Amino acid sequence: MLILQTIKVIVLALKLLPTRFTRRNVLFMIYLVTLVTHVMMDEPRFAQPIPNVTVAVGRDANLPCVVEHLGHFKVAWIHIDRQMILTIHRHVISRIPRYSVTYDNSNTWLLHVTQAQQEDRGYYMCQVNTNPMISQVGYLQVVVPPNILDIESTPSSVAVRENQNINMTCRADGFPTPKIIWRREDGQSITVERKKKVMVYDGEVLHLTKVSRNEMGAYLCIATNGVPPSVSKRIILDVEFSPMIWVPNQLVGAPLSTDVTIDCHTEAHPRAIIYWVYNSVMVLPSKKYIIDYNENSYRAHMKLTIKSLSMGDFGNYRCISKNSLGETEGSIRVYEIPLPSTPSKQITHVMEPKETIPIVVSRNESIKVAAQPEVLFPMKNDESYAQRSPNGIPFERKGSLAIGQSFSYTDMPPKEFGVSNDVRRSCSSFSLLSLISVPPALLALYHNTMGARLMLLLLPL
Repeated sequence: MLILQTIKVIVLALKLLPTRFTRRNVLFMIYLVTLVTHVMMDEPRFAQPIPNVTVAVGRDANLPCVVEHLGHFKVAWIHIDRQMILTIHRHVISRIPRYSVTYDNSNTWLLHVTQAQQEDRGYYMCQVNTNPMISQVGYLQVVVPPNILDIESTPSSVAVRENQNINMTCRADGFPTPKIIWRREDGQSITVERKKKVMVYDGEVLHLTKVSRNEMGAYLCIATNGVPPSVSKRIILDVEFSPMIWVPNQLVGAPLSTDVTIDCHTEAHPRAIIYWVYNSVMVLPSKKYIIDYNENSYRAHMKLTIKSLSMGDFGNYRCISKNSLGETEGSIRVYEIPLPSTPSKQITHVMEPKETIPIVVSRNESIKVAAQPEVLFPMKNDESYAQRSPNGIPFERKGSLAIGQSFSYTDMPPKEFGVSNDVRRSCSSFSLLSLISVPPALLALYHNTMGARLMLLLLPL
């Protein structure tokens, strides 16, 4: 058919062209006619390239191949990486049931990959069996969301002693290769390289040195590769240490019949048993004792309220914290605060003046001595000798002051009826009878000589 068309074109050209032409011109005309005829013929050709398709594993994918002027030629799909013929025309050659092909009665041939797997990833060729053969290639990308490999990662809970080192590992697979980051669940920073603090740490292995109790908590290992969804793993880090106790107030005072509250703070991990002890006996909750306990992570706060204090409630209370690594205690002393009271006043009882008492002295001389106010001396030690006032304060027996002398006293009673030892020694050589027998002038002279050291007490006759 191509030859007949070419001959027609040549004949037409000979009629139109001049009669004189060379052999070279004839060959050029033949070439030109053949080229035009080939272009004008309906040969198969690809209308557009095969696009690169990306699909998540387990999803369906479609690869289009658009061929114009296919005619009686056939279209075939080939998996280049596997060197496998998948379909020819409308027939599926591969034994893999996930592959199929459709034709839309126009010019598009679709290769269907159902529930794509990672082995389906690669280059696919659409081929037309012309002579020579024509073909084009597209790429199917099968991506895989990240998946954390528990068998290669740190368990969900791990423990370490305080001030020791620990490595936490998190490994994941997927396509593309996932990126691993670490965060703390409570939003706190992560201490790396001893002093450096970061909010996010990149890498499969998180290395912590000299772990402290402040680093205890939940850590999140997050794997992401741009393919949703991202995945994470929660790893709880327990830092173990023996109990420690802080007592805010070691001395607590309160009056009788009031309520008092004492408290202590403790830190321990594993969780500690905390209780109160008074007089070697554990304090249990009751109407008398109210115990309040609050716990947050490895910290605990315990309060003890003692209702209506009595004398038997004063003393030392111990707050004891105990776990598998050790035991410690704190002591709080509860003491009595006396209620404010009116200070006691010294009481002086003054008697009404009595009539003058005549004292007969030798030589028929008489001295009139006015009755002196009676003073009652407090007496604390000798209850048998003392007399009591109406308000219950003990007093010494009544006595009289010497003429013209004054007397004062404190809350301590005078020694032996208010006469000091010095005065007693000075007066030991005298007796009342001798004083009475001394003339008034000599008595006045002796009185002036002794001065304030002598306090002459005239006992009632």
